[in-house]
Amino acid sequence: MIGKQKVIAIIPARGGSKRLPRKNVLNLAGKPLISWTIDAAKECKYIDEILVSTDDREISNIALQHGVHMPELRPSHLSSDSATTESLLLYCLEQYEIDANIIVLLQPTSPLRSALDIEKSLEYYIEKSAKSVVTVTQCEHSPLWANILPEDFNMGRFIPEKNTKRYQELPVFYRLNGAIYIFDIDTFKVCGMKYSKDSYAYLMDNESSIDIDTELDFKFADFLLNERVSYYAKS
Repeated sequence: MIGKQKVIAIIPARGGSKRLPRKNVLNLAGKPLISWTIDAAKECKYIDEILVSTDDREISNIALQHGVHMPELRPSHLSSDSATTESLLLYCLEQYEIDANIIVLLQPTSPLRSALDIEKSLEYYIEKSAKSVVTVTQCEHSPLWANILPEDFNMGRFIPEKNTKRYQELPVFYRLNGAIYIFDIDTFKVCGMKYSKDSYAYLMDNESSIDIDTELDFKFADFLLNERVSYYAKS
């Protein structure tokens, strides 16, 4: 609970994954990928309840081993490639009669997001009197130095002259990192995941913003998490 408001964390985790099969249960630095997110949610001092939504029995068993609420396996229509996160959250709110004021959406593909990240983003949500907060990180490469290419791969118009500056002179861009989404439940029921004047960005560092989509992402996250585990074991 934070500011007299009850907080529920919802962790959506499908069993299927096109680019990295079964990624949510793959062993990452000693435990299943999804376990990193469950543990971060459990360690967060503001979260009152955790709910894992999945269509997969193995993921369900992992959640239950962590003592996490698992009301049912997710219906098939909410597990297809076309199903949206917004529709899943609305289903959870309606189906399970959730007694909370704030939803924290935590995707399991962000294993380096810590309990402290969640706590600080919730504190920021309260500080800003926000209706929603979404985490972002600074773009690793400026989008002003990116473009589509014609069929012949000609570079003549690739970068407009106004953008041919030193990197330090370019404006700073930010991107969604998918790590944490926070919503006022009453507002979410009406507006969904749309941004409004009461939506704010919470900045996270690049390392904690790694989002696992490919095998390369997975290997990089595994390396970084093993480094963290080793560091804390020595300290």
